[in-house]
Formats: sequence, C-alpha cells, structure tokens
Amino acid sequence: MDKFVDEKQPNGDMKLKKNVGLFSGIALVVGTMIGSGVFVSPRGVLAGAGSVAMSLVLWALCGLLALMGALSYAELGSAIPLSGAEHSYLMFTFQPMNKCWGPVPAFLYDWVGVFILRPTMFAILCLSLTTYLIQPFYGDCEADESIKKIMAMVFMIFVAAINCYSVKLATRLQNWLTASKLIAIGVITVGGFYMMATGHTKYISEGFEGTEETEPAALALAFYNGLWAYDGWNNLNFVTEELENPTRNLPLALGFGIPLTTICYLFVNIGYFSVISKEEMVLSDAVAMVWGQKVLGVMAWIMPVFVVLSCLGAANGILFASGRLSLVAARDGHLANVLSFIHIKKCTPLPSLIFTTVIGFLMLLPGNLGELIGFFGFVAWIFYGMTAASLLVLRYTKPDLERPYKVPIIIPIIVLLASIYLVIAPIVTSPRMEYLYVVIFMFSGLFFYFPFVYYKYSFKIFGDITKFLQKIFLIASPESHHD
Repeated sequence: MDKFVDEKQPNGDMKLKKNVGLFSGIALVVGTMIGSGVFVSPRGVLAGAGSVAMSLVLWALCGLLALMGALSYAELGSAIPLSGAEHSYLMFTFQPMNKCWGPVPAFLYDWVGVFILRPTMFAILCLSLTTYLIQPFYGDCEADESIKKIMAMVFMIFVAAINCYSVKLATRLQNWLTASKLIAIGVITVGGFYMMATGHTKYISEGFEGTEETEPAALALAFYNGLWAYDGWNNLNFVTEELENPTRNLPLALGFGIPLTTICYLFVNIGYFSVISKEEMVLSDAVAMVWGQKVLGVMAWIMPVFVVLSCLGAANGILFASGRLSLVAARDGHLANVLSFIHIKKCTPLPSLIFTTVIGFLMLLPGNLGELIGFFGFVAWIFYGMTAASLLVLRYTKPDLERPYKVPIIIPIIVLLASIYLVIAPIVTSPRMEYLYVVIFMFSGLFFYFPFVYYKYSFKIFGDITKFLQKIFLIASPESHHD
C-alpha cells in the first residue's frame, strides 16, 4: 500500500473499531438510500417523464447511474482503505501533485460537505420524518412549519445521542430500521400486484402515453428528482476504516445494496400505479398515504408509521457517515483538531457528531424542504464528478497502485460525463441566482484554506477551548495513544 495511506491510518489502543460487517454495510447503503425520496420524488419524476412507462425507465436509469458511481467508489475505497469518501480520495490523488494547491479539491469538498451537504441531508430527512408524523393530526390543514422544525430538531438530537453512545447500537438500529422499510416496500408491492391481479390495470397499461409531448428539459429535471431518491450510495465509503475486510465487503455491499434498492423503487412505483393515476400522483404531496387509503382501508395508518421509520433509518445512516467526514477532515488538518477526537470509553467520534448536528440545526431554520433538496443535488454532483475524475487520474499517475477491485474504465467516464450534465442542466433549464451563490460559497473556502490550513495559523484560544472540551466530553486524539 502507498505510504500516503499508511501515514494516515490511525493506530494505537484508542481508535474507531471495526464494528461494521457485510450485513450492516448493506443495511447502511440500502437504509440510507431508501429514506423520504421514494415517498416524495415519484411526483417529480412522473411530472417530467410524462408517462407511466417512461417514469419507470427513468427510475431504472437513475439506479444504473448510482450503481456506476458506487462501483467507481468501490475501486477507490478498496485501493485507499480510509474513511471520509471523497475527502480521502481527493487528498490521495491530488495532494502529492502540489504542496500548495494539491489539497484544495479535498478542502473545498470538506468546506461544502461539512457545512452544507451532510447537515442538509440530515435536516431534510428529519424534517420529512416530522412532516409525515404530525400531518395526520392536522387533517386537511397544513401542519405548522415551526412545529415541524422543532420536532425535527428533537429527532436530530435523538439520532445524535444514539450515535454518540455506541457504534454497535447505531448499526443495530440501522439494521432494524432497514428491515422495517423493506417490509413497507413489500406491503406496497404485494398490495399493488394484488390490485392488478384483480383487474386494476387501467393506469399501468397507459405505457408511454404522454411522453411524446415531454420536453427534453423536463426529462432532465425528472432524472434529477429521481437521483435524489438514490443519493446515499456513497455513505459506506465514509466509514471504510470501521468496515470489516473492506477490500472484500465494500464492493460486495455496494454491488448488492444498490441493485436491491433499484428493484424496490421499481416495484413501489408499479404498486402506486395499480390504484393511482398519473394525474393524482402529480398533485399528491404524500403518494404513499394516498395509496394506503385506497388499498389498506382502515389499516392505512401503517403507511405514515413506515415512512417515519424509513426516514429515521436514513437520518441515522447519514449522521453515522457524516461524523466520519468531519473526523477525517480534521485529522488531515482541514478542520479544528478537536473534531478528530473520539470518546475515550465509547470510541465514538462524539465531537464531529455533535458538530454535524448543530450545523444541521442551522440549515433547518431558514429553508423549506423543496429548497434544501434542490440545493443539495446541485452541489453533490460537482464533487461526485470530481471524485470520478480522481479515479481516472490515479489510473495514469499510479498504475501500480494495488487495486483489489478494479472497475471497467468506461464506468467512471460515464459518471464524470453524467455529473457534468447534472451540474449544467439545472442552470440551463431553470437559471437561478442560487446556483451562483453556491459556487461563490464553495470558492469562499479558499479565504480560510490559505491562512488556517496551508500556513497553519491558529489562535491561542483554540488550544484552551480544546482542553476544555476534552474535560467536558471525555475525548482525546487517537494519535496521543500510540502503542
């Protein structure tokens, strides 16, 4: 293995433990991807697709692109067995090229990922959870926005507390919640096929009717909405150091989890179309609830319960992975050093988990769910493409790097081209000043990179704050406990 990797591996008695096995890895992939997306996005996908059949084709294509991205990440993760996903891969690829500018791609990802991407995902899922939980109490009226946000914060604290207390507890919770959401998908699938078997085929038999009138720009937006439901396919790469036998289990978990999720999404949408017309679906804010009322009757109440559990599982998986990003970024000097510390007894990345939760609070306050989803998708694909490009660069600069798993070169090329399209498409089809603000915010990180990362300037008070936090939270740096 390359020396760069060895130097960054934490060692000593106190470090993150390998508590994530193959089954838990699959649960993290599936459980994170299946969150609120399949219960929110069908409307956006169908509206752009124009027809029942084309919407199913788009769901399948989104799954294929997610699988291609995951296979590219599987090569990177098996060759660079570090937690942190994009951060670690960008650092490994570009840092050796130039001492000054080499770490910049990874730092910009940290800057946007730690302060925007990951906390936004966490906030979106907890807000979705709260919406489905309290909306039934409001009947036909819209639930109060402030109540939803307060409840979302309560669930964010709950998920953070579990992750801070025990890695094993967090992974067990993830396993059980993933099982519950697969049961929910099974209910919709079986119910839908039963309805079609009893003659309810009017809507599903419409085929491609309506697609011929769809504009290419609308199809692009539909594809964008579908990909939101698949996001999270890279979360296992954030916890590689805690994965048992990562060179084997990482590719296996990704290769099994993403096709399983794709099949689930296709079956769920077929189940929807057994009783819901495309006109109804486009107008619905809660497709799963409408389906439950039409098929389950007095048992329709179970659908909001399943959706809440699904969102809770996805939120747990997101925070579990996000805490590792902050830890690894701090370990490489891109964030405050205290964020790389772990609890001396629980061996959990407590400071980074609390930090991600607090930033999630701030992301939740000003925005609504739709704004957060659109903002997240645009920024995420900038770095997915950049990471796919890093794989191509490594094939050229480090041809002798040990690669336990090697993906066909055409796959990362397709992911790179798709990411370019997905970044440009929303700007062309629906230009908004927000996209410019995103780019400005991303590059504003350079104002912090040069003084605090490259020149390593630090305020003396930071040391005092770190010592105070160590005493309060019982945390320490793994590097201070070498054998």
